Amino acid sequence: MEPRSMEYFSTQVQQKDVGGRLQIGQELLIYLGASGAIPDLEEDLSCLGKTIDALTGWVGSSNYRVSLMGLEILSAFVDRLSTRFKSYIAMVIVALIDRMGDAKDKVRDEAQTLILKLMDQVAPPMHIWEQLASGFKHKNFRSREGMCLCLIETLNIFGAQPLVLSKLVPHLCILFGDSNSQVRDAAILAIVEIYRHVGEKVRVDLSKRGIPPARLEIIFAKFDEVQNSGGMILSVYKVRVEDMMAFLPSMFIP
Repeated sequence: MEPRSMEYFSTQVQQKDVGGRLQIGQELLIYLGASGAIPDLEEDLSCLGKTIDALTGWVGSSNYRVSLMGLEILSAFVDRLSTRFKSYIAMVIVALIDRMGDAKDKVRDEAQTLILKLMDQVAPPMHIWEQLASGFKHKNFRSREGMCLCLIETLNIFGAQPLVLSKLVPHLCILFGDSNSQVRDAAILAIVEIYRHVGEKVRVDLSKRGIPPARLEIIFAKFDEVQNSGGMILSVYKVRVEDMMAFLPSMFIP
């Protein structure tokens, strides 16, 4: 039997057969999950790059088992490489945004989980969000919805401090008027979560964005509910001065 190595896997992951992919995928997971160092993991970066590129193709597969396997293996690579995975973020991010719009809940959930793992183990949350932002305009409504839900999870896990919210809120403002009701609802949930972290600055700035009054009234009513129920968490997360300044009206008005 041929010795297992990154060179071996970089070739084997190129196959298109579903059964073959699932089999080699299990072998690769065992290889990456072995205790101790893996001497050749980064010995040949071209092999590593070819492997991750091929796995990105798996993530985009129409077969959900292959897609899930691809996500699981990429997650294992993140565990192994940590911050050294940073150079591959751009390679995988588009596929992850696409899978946020998958028809299967499990695939959507695992794609979001991997995105959050990238923020936790590979690069700062805002670095990831700068590459994710195109997803707010994705043609698939589930991907647009997924972006809003992922932003909520990001805030829940990391707080507002690591994020430059002035770069994200305008996307939500556009989605308030999305053609899909699920996307509209998710965008409102996301802005309410931001309000919980940042406070009244959000209300002031939204009022200057030209949002239709009826829609703004709904959003502000949600803010009031959070405020009156004691749901604000400003005392828990200290927001950076830069973030507060980013919410000045001049940052939002074209």
